[in-house]
Amino acid sequence: MRLTKAETAMVEGCYGEGVAVAMKVLVAIGEAFEAEKMVPISRAHVALSNQEADLWFAEKLVSGGAKCLVPPTVNPGFNLEYFQEVTTISPEDERIIKRTREAYRRLGATLTYNCTPYLENNIPRFGEITAFSESSATPFINSVYGARTNREAAQSALCAAVAGRTPEYGFLLSENRMGDYLVEVKAEMKDDFDYNLLGYCVPLKAGHGTPVFSGLPSQITPESLMNLGAQLNTAGAVSMYHIVGFTPEAPTLKDAFNGGEPSKVVVVTGDDLLEMRQKLSENARRIDFVMLGCPHLSIRQVKEIARLAEGQKFKTEFWVCTSFTTKELAERMGYLDVIAKAGGHVVSDTCIDQPCWHHLKGKVGITDSPKCAYYTKRRGLQFLIRNIPDCVGAAVKGEIDS
Repeated sequence: MRLTKAETAMVEGCYGEGVAVAMKVLVAIGEAFEAEKMVPISRAHVALSNQEADLWFAEKLVSGGAKCLVPPTVNPGFNLEYFQEVTTISPEDERIIKRTREAYRRLGATLTYNCTPYLENNIPRFGEITAFSESSATPFINSVYGARTNREAAQSALCAAVAGRTPEYGFLLSENRMGDYLVEVKAEMKDDFDYNLLGYCVPLKAGHGTPVFSGLPSQITPESLMNLGAQLNTAGAVSMYHIVGFTPEAPTLKDAFNGGEPSKVVVVTGDDLLEMRQKLSENARRIDFVMLGCPHLSIRQVKEIARLAEGQKFKTEFWVCTSFTTKELAERMGYLDVIAKAGGHVVSDTCIDQPCWHHLKGKVGITDSPKCAYYTKRRGLQFLIRNIPDCVGAAVKGEIDS
């Protein structure tokens, strides 16, 4: 790679050992992908995990005196103070979460603990060069805003934040941002939930590459786009998509393929979405808990839950994960009180893939998110997949209708 004098000085340790480690990682990534140079970034997001390897690397940068040149937002862990009141947290998990918080604070990260920063406080402009990790964030940045990021790991995004730059390769280059195959959507897309199923279905049906969607409605909610990207990236490592006539780099089908032709055409029907829901769901009717918020729910979604829960009593545990800003807004608007009276919990700064759900191991839950079901299998949780109204209804009855 061609490094500037300043970048060479970083590698050689002139700015401290922590910066040198970060730059050496970035150079190695760049050489692996045959990048010619580094480019400055203006934003970053780190999908911290609160696990030992993540913590080891963050503390290594801290011990080397590193500070983020571009302060990144960060992913959720779990809200230690909240969960200490409602369940048991092991001393080891408590130790890790406290050390992780301190490491990222000392690195200068913006401690949002939110997996949807692109909806609230880390929103790029068209064409902006960024470094985002997190499976729902990368597609949203590339596809919805038309900004540019590669599918970063937590460590590579953190290194980019420390160094203020990243190797120029992949989705940072215009020639790599065109579509690969066409997805003709013949299904009726009724709500945000259908985009969860569509996103999970497409990579399994079509394979790898950047999909271009046609046949979708002209008006699509941010929550639907969030769901689509999250599931595409979970099921198939899809970091970018185009929707013809909707996303900024695909005003026409010709633009989406940069004047070329799709490598293949895939058709998705309503039967495909129903089959995917059935394939992802456990074979059960009775449920023990509800888990929503993977990715974090928006204020509109929390409002919908409050409307459905008003005057009801849940027979199961009911968990909603969201950002602290959304939770604060929901409290001001009275939604938290309604959900709490029904027996539900709305918790901020928390992810479904964290070691605070031990008490649910082996139980059957219901969620609107295939990503939630996918990640929690390793923690022994089992799920049925339904839309949010069906999840609320199941909590009231203790079982699903169908």
